[in-house]
Amino acid sequence: MTQGAGQGPEAERTATLRDFRVPAYVNETGPYAHSAHPDGTATPVEESYPEGYTPTERDLPVIHRGDTLQVPVEPASAPAAPSEAGPGALFVVGDVHGYLDELVAALQQKGLIDTAGQWCAGTARLWFLGDFTDRGPDGIGVIDLVMRLSAEAAAAGGYCKALMGNHELLLLGAKRFGDTPVNSGAGTATFQAAWLLNGGQKTDMDRLQDHHLQWMARLDAVEEVDGYLLVHSDTTAYLDYGDSIEAVNDTVRETLTRNDADECWDLFRKFTKRFSFRDEGGADAVRSLLDTYGGTRIVHGHSPIPYLLGQVGSEDGEDGAGPVVEGPHIYADGLAIAMDGGVTMAGKLLVQQLPLDI
Repeated sequence: MTQGAGQGPEAERTATLRDFRVPAYVNETGPYAHSAHPDGTATPVEESYPEGYTPTERDLPVIHRGDTLQVPVEPASAPAAPSEAGPGALFVVGDVHGYLDELVAALQQKGLIDTAGQWCAGTARLWFLGDFTDRGPDGIGVIDLVMRLSAEAAAAGGYCKALMGNHELLLLGAKRFGDTPVNSGAGTATFQAAWLLNGGQKTDMDRLQDHHLQWMARLDAVEEVDGYLLVHSDTTAYLDYGDSIEAVNDTVRETLTRNDADECWDLFRKFTKRFSFRDEGGADAVRSLLDTYGGTRIVHGHSPIPYLLGQVGSEDGEDGAGPVVEGPHIYADGLAIAMDGGVTMAGKLLVQQLPLDI
């Protein structure tokens, strides 16, 4: 999902596609590309992406996630009770990418589901920030869990809702359009090739059913809750789709309904942009979204915290150590909260109650 084409030997690209089941992280876009050193590390290389960039190549190193972690779960008290006639506690979840075991453990740890995996948080409110599939072992299992918890939470007086991530758009495109060529702006591209390159799992595609597709296609792209503007991607590209939350969500759904491969590719391409809030001018970029859509802080997934902090992992994982992620990353003059803990690179799958205790 990165810009540019023709980078690296053809044999290396072929091997990457052949080994697509190995969980990996790639930087779909942003103000930095990364060039790999022979020792497997990567160095940020500042550059300006062309206007017509296309997410068809990898530009961050492959980082092997290793076997699915079995995360110990400590007993947790139930989420904070709501005030009388008021809403329940608010939680957000970062990118899951198919790591169902880690998700279940994290939700149990926060007291949102019980040992049987059932909703037990009453009127609590839970938001997923998108990217349920790809790279990890059970993306469809993740979607099934979120869909079930949505019904159980609503029955208990709370809710469980989800935003659309770029990987939902990628999976929808791979299923709908397959190898149909799209106008990528940098030669021929297809959703199928981009999906495989960016962690697409054959087991997910085999289990994908119509109700999963319908659910993904109806997800909102932006929401505002309790003063928090919730989005998937750390980009200002949402401004291209409307000057209100309702307009953005309507535009995205209408684009998917038209089922035009080029239109859907352009939507996916823009949702892969990243790092808009990280560097000089980042706080102003956040403010442009807050001023347009409301809220006082933005909460996003998409860009793993280790990359936002400039940490770079090893391709071969010789020391077996993953990045250290303790919790959300607050940056951009305190206006942005990053929630992708890098579970695909042995980081942490974050489930966080808001407001933050800082």
